[in-house]
Amino acid sequence: MNFFESPFNDGTISTLDIFLCLGVALVAGIVFSLLCCIKSKSSKSFLVTTSLLPFVVSLIIILVNGNIGAGVAIAGAFGLVRFRSQPGSAKEICIIFISMASGLAFGMGYLAYGAIFLIVCGVILLVLEFLHLFDKKYDAKEKIIRITIPEDLDYTEVFDEVLKKYTKSYEILKVKTVNMGSMFKIYYHVILKNPSEEKQLLDDIRIRNGNLEVSIERMEFSKSEL
Repeated sequence: MNFFESPFNDGTISTLDIFLCLGVALVAGIVFSLLCCIKSKSSKSFLVTTSLLPFVVSLIIILVNGNIGAGVAIAGAFGLVRFRSQPGSAKEICIIFISMASGLAFGMGYLAYGAIFLIVCGVILLVLEFLHLFDKKYDAKEKIIRITIPEDLDYTEVFDEVLKKYTKSYEILKVKTVNMGSMFKIYYHVILKNPSEEKQLLDDIRIRNGNLEVSIERMEFSKSEL
């Protein structure tokens, strides 16, 4: 069998061809997932999904081969799955698209092209992880502060005095209501003057927000969502 040509071009599909396509898709998907899991912070469920996705997509393509109506229905199902999923990082979305693209190739019978595409993309992702291209270094002074306040408290200036005292700069990223609108949660992006004064900063904020919830966390650069 020529792996660079589709066995489905002549219009006939044998059982052996189907199992061969599915087997290659499964093996290539597992190899791709293993390459992606090296130096990756993705969850185990995500890696299992990327292992099986080429296999599942190839099976779907084989089953709907030549059936336009079934193909449109499957496309709609994929759209529903996407919008019901939790937003992932740019890298994770890229990996999902790579897995789906390879599944299309396997489902159409182009085994060599699908396997080469999948392995090459996996190697490229792995190399980029080791090279740390475009990575931003963590700055201990750059923080995100989340402050919960009662709805009757004017948040526009109430914390300015405290933030000017402990930070070089600060800005409000967003404000949202919580607890059925009875409270506000404010998100500040700040650059601290002295990271060792975090405790004093939190204590001064708690005095002004009625000792409600306050959190301070590092600015996360690693997870860039689309």
